[in-house]
Amino acid sequence: MTVQTRPDAYAALRFADFRALLVASVGSSLASRMLAVAIGYQVYALTKSPLALGWLGLVEAIPAVGLALLGGHYADRLDRRSILLITRAVFTLCAVLLAVVSSRAGPETLVLLYSLVFVAGVARGFGDPAASAFETRIVPASVFLNASSWLGSVGQASSIIGPTLGGLLLASWSATGTYGLVAALALASWVGLWRISPRPQPVPPKQESMRSSILSGLQFVRRDPVILGSMALDLFAVLFGGVVALLPIFATDILKVGPRGLGLMLAAPAAGALLVMLWATRFPPVRNSGRILLLGVAGFGVSIIVFALSRTFFLSLAALFFTGVFDGINMVIRKAILRLRTPDQMRGRVAAVSLLFIGSSNELGALESGVAASAFGTVRSVWLGGIVTLLVVGVVALRVPRLLTLHLDSPEAEPEPAPKVDSV
Repeated sequence: MTVQTRPDAYAALRFADFRALLVASVGSSLASRMLAVAIGYQVYALTKSPLALGWLGLVEAIPAVGLALLGGHYADRLDRRSILLITRAVFTLCAVLLAVVSSRAGPETLVLLYSLVFVAGVARGFGDPAASAFETRIVPASVFLNASSWLGSVGQASSIIGPTLGGLLLASWSATGTYGLVAALALASWVGLWRISPRPQPVPPKQESMRSSILSGLQFVRRDPVILGSMALDLFAVLFGGVVALLPIFATDILKVGPRGLGLMLAAPAAGALLVMLWATRFPPVRNSGRILLLGVAGFGVSIIVFALSRTFFLSLAALFFTGVFDGINMVIRKAILRLRTPDQMRGRVAAVSLLFIGSSNELGALESGVAASAFGTVRSVWLGGIVTLLVVGVVALRVPRLLTLHLDSPEAEPEPAPKVDSV
């Protein structure tokens, strides 16, 4: 008789460098979430235009999308840790300059805000592929799912605190003080990364041109229907079902709850995601993973429709909470699929393709939300987006039937050298 043991919930935490990575993740998540609250609320306060919020997302997406594939190429050629240290330093400087610009408000303020967001997007275009590839070198492949759950958990916990704290600081300190704290947290994230020991870089193929290198990442994703299908699910769900960019309008004009309510609304999805990710550290979704992914995206779409139709603040918070619950488990599965099915020497380029599909869908979704809200009205555009999300799930299930039989306990992964385990 075989006795089945429960997976080690603290497997990833037994690596010192992974604990340092968690510290860096907390600082980065807090900084980015607080920045999202401050910049969105400030832009809407200056313009009173939903389209301006859409342009805000596009300004960051342009460099992030345009440079992602190039960033993936260099992430597989240069030291990933060094790339992260440089890009996090650029983000820190942008936060400092945002504080300076906000303290000297003038007619040029909006242009300067957009310009600094653009620079931060450039840093993201190079930093995100390197970050995804670097994380896989911290723990062995057998611990990837547990590591994804922990990274997601601390990220979502920070995402709860960040928007809430950002809303409170906006109401009491103003945008200048909020940006100052964002800069301090970004600096703490840089220190966490600096404490991680360097990792050997995979040896790239000799005489491979930049064009061939970039195309190989695209071809790898195209040949794997499971990776491609999971990316497409998230792309279209966030593109059409995302509501984050319009939350300042709901907080100000529809629910009338002000900046404090906006902070709570931005934190609600993170609270739901945190709950389910902590659950995944003990009960990883390794069986029927593809089916769970499809059902989770469908649940996300239903929750978006409920949020759009709600006129009660607490019901709206509950709907946003469940968008996080469904997206949290989907995030764990998507990251595990990407990392378990990609060889290390390709991870920077494949992560860059993922950024095109997933990472930039938030900003492109913000533009879509702004345009749709201007054309159809804010509420109608949101519930229509939820319906489109449900249609996307049906199309992907039909076009990628392998997702219906996917189990993450039998991945197609390249064996990884096991990092040294130390005591916690």
